[in-house]
Amino acid sequence: MKPEIIIALDFPTGKKALSFLELFEGEQLYVKVGMELFYSEGPSIVRAIKAGGHKVFLDLKLHDIPNTVKSSMKALASVGADMVNVHAAGGIRMMKAAVEGLEDGSTGAARPEIIAVTQLTSTDQETMNSELKINGELRDVVLAYARNAQEAGLDGVVCSAWESEEIHAGTSDSFITVTPGIRLLGDAKGDQSRVATPARAKEMGSDYLVIGRSITKADDPVKAYRICMEEINND
Repeated sequence: MKPEIIIALDFPTGKKALSFLELFEGEQLYVKVGMELFYSEGPSIVRAIKAGGHKVFLDLKLHDIPNTVKSSMKALASVGADMVNVHAAGGIRMMKAAVEGLEDGSTGAARPEIIAVTQLTSTDQETMNSELKINGELRDVVLAYARNAQEAGLDGVVCSAWESEEIHAGTSDSFITVTPGIRLLGDAKGDQSRVATPARAKEMGSDYLVIGRSITKADDPVKAYRICMEEINND
């Protein structure tokens, strides 16, 4: 199965985000609304994007006590996003509460997909061991978090493309991997550590490729998007 591209709408205002989407007239995209845009505009930005025929991954990375996460997910269920997420570091009980809240708030409609962040793609081995004081190999920790998310009833995880194949092997083929840190060849890594090109991410089994700066900061975003699509469509 070919992966699907999610464009990260990392813009400070709804006006800029919606103006960007106008460049793709007639296309139905899958986009990510993160904390900056959501905190600036609130739920209305998700509804405005959905009204344009696009799918939305609402990337708020909830991480709190189980009761708070449950009630927050119940509220978010009405926003209309197609996918939401939590931090796997919150543990199995918190993740189960997130699923319960999402289901409670999705009365009369299918609940959004829910995934868990394993380790941020800006985190490297040294940071995880030395600063976060998490022992072991980064890949092993990511896989353990993925298995916890699966046990909690989530649909998948956020990870780097480099862990996708191992996660599928350690969970199931239907357990989705959403992979940020995707860059076109030659683009700057920025603050990311574990990056991959669209073609390489496809080879490693990523289900969704979250691509931001390589498209949104390009001189011609539509052309950059087409290049990304060509990479994943080439057999």
